[in-house]
Amino acid sequence: MAEPTSTGTGRTGTVPIALPGWDRLVAAPARVGPDPTRARSPRGALDAAALAAMIAVLGLGWAPVWGSNQYLRPTLLALVTGLAVAWLGARFRWRAISVLAATIVAYALIGGPAAAGQAAGAGFVPTASSLRILARGAVTGWKQIVTTVPPMHAFPELAVVPFLATLLTAVIAGTIAWRSRTAAWALAPIAAYFVAVALLGTAVAERPVLQGIVVGVVGLAWAGGRPTRARRPGVRSPASPAATAAMRRLRTRRLAIGAGMLAVGAVLAGGLAPGLVAVPRTALRDVVAPPLDLQDLTSPLAEFRALKKNRAQETLFTVTGLPAGARVRLAAVDAYDGEVYNVGTPTQGGGSYVRVGTEIRSRARGTHAAVGITVGTYDGVWIPTVGDLTGIDWGGPRAGELTGATYYDATTRSALTTAGLRPGDRYRLAVVTNPTPTDAQLRAAEPARAVVPRVSPDQLPATLAGKMTQFMGETTEPAERLFLLRDGLRASGLLSSGLADQQPSLPGHSTWRINKLLGEKRMVGDDEQFAVALALMANRAGIPARVVMGFYPSPGRAGPPARPCEVKGSDVHVWVEVPFRSYGWVPIDATPDDEHKVQPVPRTAKAPKPPTLQEPEPPAAPAPEPPGKLNDTPPPKPPAKAFDWAAFAVVVGAVGGPLLLVLLPVAAILAYKARRRSRRMRAELGADRLSGGWREIVDAAADLGRPVPAGATRREGAGLIASSFAVPAAATVAHRADIGVFGTADPTSQEAAEYWRDVDSVLRGMRSSQGWPTRLRGRISLRSIHRPARRRTIVARRRRREP
Repeated sequence: MAEPTSTGTGRTGTVPIALPGWDRLVAAPARVGPDPTRARSPRGALDAAALAAMIAVLGLGWAPVWGSNQYLRPTLLALVTGLAVAWLGARFRWRAISVLAATIVAYALIGGPAAAGQAAGAGFVPTASSLRILARGAVTGWKQIVTTVPPMHAFPELAVVPFLATLLTAVIAGTIAWRSRTAAWALAPIAAYFVAVALLGTAVAERPVLQGIVVGVVGLAWAGGRPTRARRPGVRSPASPAATAAMRRLRTRRLAIGAGMLAVGAVLAGGLAPGLVAVPRTALRDVVAPPLDLQDLTSPLAEFRALKKNRAQETLFTVTGLPAGARVRLAAVDAYDGEVYNVGTPTQGGGSYVRVGTEIRSRARGTHAAVGITVGTYDGVWIPTVGDLTGIDWGGPRAGELTGATYYDATTRSALTTAGLRPGDRYRLAVVTNPTPTDAQLRAAEPARAVVPRVSPDQLPATLAGKMTQFMGETTEPAERLFLLRDGLRASGLLSSGLADQQPSLPGHSTWRINKLLGEKRMVGDDEQFAVALALMANRAGIPARVVMGFYPSPGRAGPPARPCEVKGSDVHVWVEVPFRSYGWVPIDATPDDEHKVQPVPRTAKAPKPPTLQEPEPPAAPAPEPPGKLNDTPPPKPPAKAFDWAAFAVVVGAVGGPLLLVLLPVAAILAYKARRRSRRMRAELGADRLSGGWREIVDAAADLGRPVPAGATRREGAGLIASSFAVPAAATVAHRADIGVFGTADPTSQEAAEYWRDVDSVLRGMRSSQGWPTRLRGRISLRSIHRPARRRTIVARRRRREP
């Protein structure tokens, strides 16, 4: 072939050239593409090992939420199954729809023994029951796992979630690694898997340092080595021996630099990670509200009078192992609407009920005990419990149904089952209890702060403020005020549940009923009314309080913990709980005791009468407008709400901070390349400007994934670029660079400007031949930055020529 060359006079001529291996070098495109034989080669096995290592170490993140190693079986089976499906798809060139069908079949066949083994026939044969569990788990399992209190090993059906997540990750990552042109995209589903495990797990990370080191080292090494191994032989066999030696040195240097970077990264991760992972992370279970709608449930206080009067001699349930002095709690209510005290929702400041199993993680400290309860005639959704629960284990024929329908609120220490309790049900509680402190201990302590639903002032009884003033006087100490309110109610009241041998007493605890109770000189009521009255007074005085309904037998019937204790309807009681520092929520009884009457100590001579509200005067009618005149004055506009700059700054910082961290390196790379181009275009000598223009083309080829070997001449590089990017003009530009560098006359500024216009034309042609992802990666690529630039010092060469 003939190439243009330079004559001694500076004119352009044409002479035949013959470079060894030139035709082979030009004809070998340096493209990276999917290798159909890779899946069944040793390199395919290396891909499988790298993907399996990264997915397996990220699968360890299921450990905190599972609480045992039961998650390992579904995770490992899903990993092997997913990689097998991806390998078969790559080996036999399946289409995407075929890979999807194979994934569904594998999910149905392997998912049974992996995640629904109890429902599968003989432990491994798919059945209608196991398929139903898999189908339901794929749709609702994600919601159930974030609304259930860990550990999850008490709910075997939720193993569908880690199995399906791992299966999809393995199939997608393996398919990309073995069939995609850019194998590094296989890291995207692995990153998504890491995020999914973190969101569906807990705020506690499992071996984060190990996960970071393994995924970082293996992922970078594998993704960085794939493009080099995937190049076709034409690029790895340059024509000249110099190019071959240069490529060998470049490969060795890249391996050394890569190994060094990975080693430094691993050391830094191991040293800095322990301090970084101490920052708590947020999981979905911390922000997602549970789906249980408590507003559909009837307040337990509505059943108090019926249990006390109609079922006084019935054995509601039998308790074994009840600690001495402990009370059986049925439910705690903290939201008052003027009609009934009910369970508050999280939006009101109340607790949240989440699904629990045989183990419940609790921070309570105290004496651990095991309490057994067998249901007699009691029926309802509220579960009798004791103290703080750390686990509930159901027995009997309805154990499976009750286990999946049990909810617990650690804030109010109340439990319920949507399946409802029936006679014959039995369960065993793992609890933590503490002895009740004495009045002297509580008076020396201070009530703690707690969030309870706020009661609207218009829902409070009109006589409440007067009674509070009568009982508390001018006392300001919170603990003393609480006990003055309690003692005043106990001393001024008369206990009556409206039985035949007692004084008449109306049921309920509405605003009207409590107003009637407090308005009487001799207050007549039962536990329900006195407890509600004390809770309303305490909250009004700034002391958090809630009402609890439960059971405790009389001292004569309690007996030792080892002896079964029958709890009857007459044992039902209502009391108030108030939080105290160092003691937690403590029961406070406001019910009068006829046998041990406490003399009232009024703080004032008489209770002030409640203020009488006068009806407001009606507004004056506007003056009539004169006939024929229309008042067009627009109504005054409401004042504009002030802009919340603090919230705006928080949002901008939360969104812009991470975005800035991502954009700063990109901006730095673009700024460096722009400055490098400017230096080349504005070099002092024209020859340097032409040489710099050619270097711009060579660097662009490297950034686009088609590097020119460092030992290749401009003509050899032009042949590679022309064949790789279909840009024939690259040969002319290279030839003009040779003329400018090796010619006798230095190119003028006008010639250099025209040359750079040709350079830009070649660059546009190179980039237009590639897809937009490749062009985008080329803009921010670092390949051209660390490439050795063999800059020729034109000034020094010319000075040597000067006489």
